[in-house]
Amino acid sequence: MCRRYSAVLGPAAGGVRTLSARQAAIARRHIGKPLGEQALDADRVWRGKKHPGPPVELLLLGDSIAAGLGAGHRRDTLGARLAKGIARAQGRPVRLRTVAVVGSESSALAGQLAAVPSDYRADVAVIVVGGNDVTHRIPASRAAEQLEVIVRVLRDGGVPVVVGTCPDLGTLRAIPQPLRSLAARSSRQLAVAQAAAVHRAGGRVVPLARAVGPVFAERPDEMFSVDRFHPSALGYRRTAEALLPAVLAALEAAPAPVAGPHSWVPPHPPVRDAAPRPNRP
Repeated sequence: MCRRYSAVLGPAAGGVRTLSARQAAIARRHIGKPLGEQALDADRVWRGKKHPGPPVELLLLGDSIAAGLGAGHRRDTLGARLAKGIARAQGRPVRLRTVAVVGSESSALAGQLAAVPSDYRADVAVIVVGGNDVTHRIPASRAAEQLEVIVRVLRDGGVPVVVGTCPDLGTLRAIPQPLRSLAARSSRQLAVAQAAAVHRAGGRVVPLARAVGPVFAERPDEMFSVDRFHPSALGYRRTAEALLPAVLAALEAAPAPVAGPHSWVPPHPPVRDAAPRPNRP
């Protein structure tokens, strides 16, 4: 954790580095790891009893937010919230498949996509990633390029893609100043780079820092879970509400699926440094 937060500073002055290391140690003591490193398994068919018929296939990739770490029940994870929202809007059941992994950087997306069975084809894919790239000082240009590759692979396979760009790390009260301000600036820079990359690759963008950042900043006790780092059930609900319009628009704009079972063999990009490092949000 100390490395996580002090890394955000980059080549700062010695005095600032010393201060930031001290602050990172405080943040580590305050946050700890009360949630563990494994999100709840929410993969199932949602609203199947209310809406019989072939389900919408929803694929989630990314980090701990996409995985739903911090939700107390599987129905409160980001994936479940999105699945239920799609089911209500379209009157169809939704089958959720989550390959997002807690602690992932953008470099891990290739491995997540490679883990998708070759006979599976998503009707829409949602990606939320970026926080770990910021805290580990991955250059924004590199992280955005890695994201662009995955979005392009999915789009080339005919899958609509919605990306929630990097959240505003400045809302994390457990990180003291000035480290929090530096994290906020870095997360904004990455979000801008991500948005440009996703647009180039043909995906849709939801700027989470703008869409939900203010409410997380104003109501941190309600929006964050017990570790004050990951969203609470309410935080995930607000995040899903921000993403849902773009997801529904992507589904409506997608061409009608070909009759028969889903079949999609994506041209997987090379997997490089795909395994997530430990001890990350």
